[in-house]
Amino acid sequence: MSPVDNPPIDRAQLARDAVRHAVRAAGHGHLLLSDAELDASLQAALAGRHRRAPVWVFAYGSLVWSPLLQAAKRLPARVHGWHRGFYLRSMINRGTPDQPGLVLALDRGGACAGIAMQLRRATQAEDLTLLWRREMITGAYQPRWVQARTATGTVQALAFVMDRTHPSYAGRLDDDTILETVRRARGHFGPCSEYLLETASSLERHGIADARLTRLARRLGGGE
Repeated sequence: MSPVDNPPIDRAQLARDAVRHAVRAAGHGHLLLSDAELDASLQAALAGRHRRAPVWVFAYGSLVWSPLLQAAKRLPARVHGWHRGFYLRSMINRGTPDQPGLVLALDRGGACAGIAMQLRRATQAEDLTLLWRREMITGAYQPRWVQARTATGTVQALAFVMDRTHPSYAGRLDDDTILETVRRARGHFGPCSEYLLETASSLERHGIADARLTRLARRLGGGE
């Protein structure tokens, strides 16, 4: 099934690993981490956390408005030393190998406002497996534990940062290039335009608007 034909991604599809199966069926399995690599990445990330502490995930893109996780708590949060940008070319989730899209990634420097989500202990293992199938599908991110500051204190949270050595690293792009790419790309998770518009509006609703995303969304929505 092509990305154009796919329904919006949901938890059940992730549970069936439907996207990875579809990518393999389309002949693009070489883009994916293997099952063993995916599991090894998850286990390596978990080895770096405080074992008795609850697992928090720092959401800064689509996880803000479409988390598909069973969170016990959701708190506005801010991390320092990392900033958000359209640094990742998406060949599966929001694009294809022939028409790559762009998605957000954290890169070094600055700060980023987002949402810290505490996973429920009862469903933590399942949620992390689904999260890895969603975010670590090509290995372009590096899972990293960051200090997320919330109104009730600082928590150790899992964040997905850009691996600059990955072939999908887009580097610094200007607004016109981002918009041109976003307008035409669509992947297994839906249109790239939806990703930009929903992320910008969701951050605004949470009171943590990103000025550049807001500007891009206005231009996109205005049809410029």
